[in-house]
Order: sequence, then C-alpha cells, then structure tokens
Amino acid sequence: MAPRRCGRALMAAEGPQPGPDRSLVSLYRWLDTVPLSRPRRNIARDFSDGVLAAEVVKFFFPSLVELHSFVPTSSTAQKVANWGHLNRKVLSKLNLHVSEEMIQQLVQSRPGTAEQLLQLLREKIQERQRQRKGLSSQPPAEPAVPEEGGYLDTGRLKVQSNLGRGYSQEGAARAVPAQPGGGPGDMRQQLEEREQALQLARDTIQILQAKVGRLEQLLLLKNLRIDDLSRRLQQLQGHRR
Repeated sequence: MAPRRCGRALMAAEGPQPGPDRSLVSLYRWLDTVPLSRPRRNIARDFSDGVLAAEVVKFFFPSLVELHSFVPTSSTAQKVANWGHLNRKVLSKLNLHVSEEMIQQLVQSRPGTAEQLLQLLREKIQERQRQRKGLSSQPPAEPAVPEEGGYLDTGRLKVQSNLGRGYSQEGAARAVPAQPGGGPGDMRQQLEEREQALQLARDTIQILQAKVGRLEQLLLLKNLRIDDLSRRLQQLQGHRR
C-alpha cells in the first residue's frame, strides 16, 4: 500500500487555495469601522432586515436616517417593508436605488447579495464624502482595522459592538472634527444637518417626556386601586368580626 501523503503535501499538489477577494476584504475592513447594534456573525442574515444597513448610513450621515423607523424582525413582510422605506427615504438621497429583485434576495439572505449592496452603498457614501471635501479625484484612505472582531474573523463569536455598550453613532459622528477647506455650500449643508439632528433629539425628548407622563399616570392609578382594595379588605374584615 502506498504511503499516505500528509495534508501539506496534498495542498501543495492541489495548488494554492483560493483566498478571499481583495475587494471583499476591503469592504469588511470598512464595515468593521462602523459600530452596529447587533453582534456580527453572518453578513447575509445580519443585513436581511435592513436595520444594520440603516445604521451604516446613520453613522456617516446622522441626519439622513431615523432609526426608530426600522424594526428588527425575522418576518419576511416586515423585512421587505424596512428595505422599501430605506430605499425610498434614505438611499434615494445618496442616488442609490435597490431593485425589487435585490430586495427579495436580501430578505432571503441570498449569499453574496449583502456584499453587493454594501459595495454600492460604500461607493455612494465615499462619493458624497469626496464631494464634501472637494476631493473629486482622490479616494479616501482605507480605514484601519479595529481591534474588535468583525467579518474578517472566522469561527469565533463576535464581540458586542461599541453601540451595544452605550456608544452613540450620532455622538461619534459629532465627535469627528469638521475638515478645513470646505466652501460655504459645505458649511451650510453641515449646519442644516446639525439642525436636523438637533430637531430629532428634541422630538425624541418630547416622546420620552410623554412616555414618562403616561407612566406617572399609570402609577397614580395603580396606587389609587391599591388604596381602594385595601379599604374594601378592611371593611370585609370588620364585617366578619
């Protein structure tokens, strides 16, 4: 019987193993710079409901997205609704339109579709960033790989993102200083986006205040109900005596 070849010799005989596409590696590194609200495990399933795609846009352009409009779900109908809303209200502002066929493939977690969508989205985001900086021909530098695990890792459960530990995407966006050299149009657009973000924060505060008021009313009703039941109980005990 011929001796068995070791695994290394077998790999050498079969030739070099195919590695990940360089464009995908670049995409995953770019994506790993964005703090997301859910641990990242499988890119096809993670992006099937459109919520994380909305968070990506929110990270770069806070005023374009209202995250409360997107519902994390496993329902096919709600996934389609999320993508439809994202397509009409958000992606259209970046001159990006996702076809109904691609939406169906995203919802069904078709392998490779999420990467296609994210490649297009990254191009539109970088194009808008170049327009803001006045660098129409110079592409942005490739971001550094963060320390936490991302889609480039294999076989390990990913660490919860900064957003899950209280890290605010909108706060992160504001923390980045404005680049010098922008024209009046850029400054006006940045001012409008900050005003929109401020208005969104005010609306959120009003909603929270209304909820607090409602909870206070419920608590008052609960206390009144407890007092009423206590009186009835005392009356019943008095009759028994």
